[in-house]
Amino acid sequence: MTREKQRPSTIRDVAARAGVSVATVSRTLAGDYPVSQDTRRRVMAAVDALHYVVNVHAKALSGQVAGPIALVVKDITGPSLAHVAAGVEQEAADRGRLSLVCATRDDPAREDALVQLARQQHAAAVLLVGGAFLDEAYRRRTAGYARALDAAGSRLVLVGRPPLAPGIPASVVEYDNRAGAFQAASHLLIAGHRRILFLGGERRFSTAEQRRAGFEEALRGHGVTPDAELDVPGPFSRASGYLRTRDALRAGVRFTAVFAGTDMVAIGALGALKEAGLRVPEDVSVIGFDDVPVAADLTPGLTTVRVPYEELGRTAVRLALREAHERGRDDHVVLGTQLVVRRSVAPPGISRAAQR
Repeated sequence: MTREKQRPSTIRDVAARAGVSVATVSRTLAGDYPVSQDTRRRVMAAVDALHYVVNVHAKALSGQVAGPIALVVKDITGPSLAHVAAGVEQEAADRGRLSLVCATRDDPAREDALVQLARQQHAAAVLLVGGAFLDEAYRRRTAGYARALDAAGSRLVLVGRPPLAPGIPASVVEYDNRAGAFQAASHLLIAGHRRILFLGGERRFSTAEQRRAGFEEALRGHGVTPDAELDVPGPFSRASGYLRTRDALRAGVRFTAVFAGTDMVAIGALGALKEAGLRVPEDVSVIGFDDVPVAADLTPGLTTVRVPYEELGRTAVRLALREAHERGRDDHVVLGTQLVVRRSVAPPGISRAAQR
């Protein structure tokens, strides 16, 4: 014999059990109207006994509940994005907001569905996090998000990616990729390296293009012409860093240093160098980008560029919750980056890689 599923309790059930009107229950729970201590006690006792849950969606429609912050990312497992999410959660909690984390798995259709769902659920803001391929389809899609959210009283915030065209209602917080890459490349060049294997990201990916621009600017500043043989694009992943470095070594590409587009790419490169019997930094220097926690624990410690990912998340929430009259030119914030020097970079010696 199957047991019938019990229906959820309603506000009318609470009123009947407490012996008061529905309006009195509503006022008691809202806390915006004076009721006697006895009435409050009876209403709350009925709420507990019936396990009554307030219809938050209905209250959101009336503006009585602060909407959540929806964080939309490509992948929730990456260490950099995890730190952004931590910053968002901390700032949202400090402001009495719930934060929701959603993963697109790099699927535009899923991204569309998640943004639409957040708008329907009256999210206070939608934060799109991480770099993007800046083609026309992306620009149209994202501008559509911004306008739809704005019409619903919500806000689109681009986190770690460039702004849209002027007039599109979206806030932006990014960090200075170009300056960070310039610092990192300059560090290698000042140490004496001229043949630097550049393991950048994929072409047209916003983060990768900004880092490549900073890298090439540093090369030109030191009188070094960028060499296509040394520029090996690919995904920002550990596996890709390993494969690109291994393949460059097997192809006989000469280099004395590796500039990895991310720390995870650098870790992959370190694995390939070790497998080839090359020492870091005695034979080949390696520099990364991000300063994920594991970077300091590597042997040797990884010289890298620190990105303030948690502050990126916090700033995104602060921008999202601004009143319309507070928005202006400072609705586009660029955070600084910092070179962190450890032990993976040294002047070039008689490298076995350079001898190939």
